[in-house]
Amino acid sequence: MKLAHPSVENHATIKLALLLLFTFSTNAFPTAEDTEEPNMSPSEPRSAFAALDEVRLIANGLLQLGKNLRDFVQKTKSQISDILQKLNIFDKSFNKLSVLASEIKEKEEELKKTTVVLQANNEEIKSLSLEINSKVEDIMRERVQLWNQVGGLEEKLSGLSQGLLSADQFAEISALKEVILAQEKNISDLLQAVKEQSEHLNDQKNKIKSLENKLKSASLQDTLSKFSWDGESYSMSDYLSNYSNDGSFSSAFPRDCGEVFSSGEKTSGLYPIKPNGSEPFLVHCDFTEEGAFTLIQHRQDGSVDFNQSWQSYEDGFGDFKSEFWLGLRKIFSITQQGSSVLRIQIENWKQEKHWLEFQYMLDGPDSNYTIHLKTGDQTSDTDVPTTLSFSTRDHNDGNRHRAPHCAHDYTGGWWFSACEDVNLNGKCIQSQPRRKGVQGKQNKGQSFFKSTQISIRHRQET
Repeated sequence: MKLAHPSVENHATIKLALLLLFTFSTNAFPTAEDTEEPNMSPSEPRSAFAALDEVRLIANGLLQLGKNLRDFVQKTKSQISDILQKLNIFDKSFNKLSVLASEIKEKEEELKKTTVVLQANNEEIKSLSLEINSKVEDIMRERVQLWNQVGGLEEKLSGLSQGLLSADQFAEISALKEVILAQEKNISDLLQAVKEQSEHLNDQKNKIKSLENKLKSASLQDTLSKFSWDGESYSMSDYLSNYSNDGSFSSAFPRDCGEVFSSGEKTSGLYPIKPNGSEPFLVHCDFTEEGAFTLIQHRQDGSVDFNQSWQSYEDGFGDFKSEFWLGLRKIFSITQQGSSVLRIQIENWKQEKHWLEFQYMLDGPDSNYTIHLKTGDQTSDTDVPTTLSFSTRDHNDGNRHRAPHCAHDYTGGWWFSACEDVNLNGKCIQSQPRRKGVQGKQNKGQSFFKSTQISIRHRQET
């Protein structure tokens, strides 16, 4: 950024003064129109110059104008100087951030290299430990064999020494026995040293494993910090494909919240699962005294519009922090892998919670995600289940024989049986309802529940 030269103020002042003088001189000379005034006699002379008072007035005006221009230029210079200082500070901060980002990237690369080295060392130590253990076992077997042989030889020598051996031979045998005992002691010391070395190697192995887990955990945290949501498709970006609960790497995800609960997790929240061979995705697991639940729908404040298209109901939408619909594809993949119960829970404006459970079976997309329901406490095999197809405002293939089009007229996607039924995905009115009989016909397709929640309860395997 270049600043104006200080003479700009003087140039501007001179230009303005010349303009005013030109205007004054133009008005000072008489025109042809002025000579025709009836009150002016032809014989009266008229001065061609302005009066002294007018010149002084103009000069004072020019001086004041020049002063104002100078003050304006000084103020502008000060503002420009402040801007330049702030730009310099910003440039320095940006340079520091760039340097810090480069250092972080270098450290990340070093951590990756260290992880590779540690993995190689871990494998080498593991092989060495197995080899040492094998040698220790061989030495122990040889020790037992040698001890047995020495014991047998000692008995034979004791019997022979009484009748056949001389004193010199007996002394020689005793010396040989002492040598064997000394050798046995050396072998015991060697075995103790080998044992200590093996314990030391195992300790080093555990430390390397712990460091490796910490490195992987740091990589996991960095990956989770990059986690982002796609509000329409619930896609996962930059998410580790081999995460496990203890921070280590694994080739398999838990299949559902039931397996997450069985693995030792007792805190409700978001967990990645991979049911029925599908791609991994996040679900909200709710852990209570009754067991593990996978939430597939939650509404509490009306912040999310549930009058969505068929594609949105298949993919899922909303926000786990407030209101969401998990998605028919994900729900179908969860329901295909084990015994579970469908639970619907509602809360009214009196803070009263009610729930109902169903035995169910869910068909796939080719059947418009048709659901077959039986009440949860019904154990009779002769009970005929209720069969309902899912439909939305733009997809009513499974309910063509039904009239009217409930999803179109009553909003939201749902397993409709009759339009007057409760529609937990319909338009939600979050203000407290008026007394009975006041609402009139304004409640078409509306739900006055304070909150709703649909979940899958996973039965414990015995």
